[in-house]
Amino acid sequence: MTVILPRRFAAALAPAILLLAACSGEQAPTTAEKTAAASVPGAPPGAVDDVKTAHATASDVRENSDLIEFAYSYPVEAAKIPKLAEWLDADRATKRDALIAEARRDRAAAEKEGFPYRPHSHLQSWKRITDTPRFLSLSSEIATYTGGAHGMTAFDTLLWDRNTGERRAPLDLFTSGAAFDAAIRDDFCAAIGRAKAAKGIEPAGEPDSVFADCPPASAQTVWLGSSDGRFLDRLTVAIAPYEIGSYAEGDYRIDLPVTAALVRAVKPEFARDIRASR
Repeated sequence: MTVILPRRFAAALAPAILLLAACSGEQAPTTAEKTAAASVPGAPPGAVDDVKTAHATASDVRENSDLIEFAYSYPVEAAKIPKLAEWLDADRATKRDALIAEARRDRAAAEKEGFPYRPHSHLQSWKRITDTPRFLSLSSEIATYTGGAHGMTAFDTLLWDRNTGERRAPLDLFTSGAAFDAAIRDDFCAAIGRAKAAKGIEPAGEPDSVFADCPPASAQTVWLGSSDGRFLDRLTVAIAPYEIGSYAEGDYRIDLPVTAALVRAVKPEFARDIRASR
């Protein structure tokens, strides 16, 4: 997946994102700050007819001003689901409002202190992982910049359950986060070791090092995929910088098998939708 970064920090993408909090009482956006694109064609909030849904297109909203750079996109598969498109549009608006609120505060502080203001950024791209009869699985990469030495990155995940017409987190399909962790821990920790070795990174020498322990996979971002478009049988754990290593290490994408042990941790109502890949 590719996130388009501003030129000023394209070489500095990294760590877990600090999701910006919206501020009440802010001024209304200026004309230059308003989003240039509207909701995705064919999938506006609320009900749509079959013709509109069939002709839904991907949404790609971008904005660039002296205050902010903002981008938010999602694929056509999501646009074809009106309730999901409505949620994504609302999420986009929330993220943009939060970015503007933070940017205005920081610009005012910069002007007061007499130093240059650097435009803030939030760039988010949702991509389709897989589309099974029951689930649409999406992954997201997020890049932000808030005026510091480098940008920040994070990941997100989403499952749309067609049977119930609602969003789910991948871990909702399992009996508990602890059961999920127990089923994949050995494979997960071994895979982290291999991924670090591939980057030429030695294991932490001190047992009390902040990066010495293998973290629980459930605390990271989990992406569920499919090899055949019918069953969820693929698993990736996306790990942002600073989670298991220094900033310089960057992020990690740990691909894992869906084992029989993991399938046993699945809730009964999802047993027909997940199968072991080995």
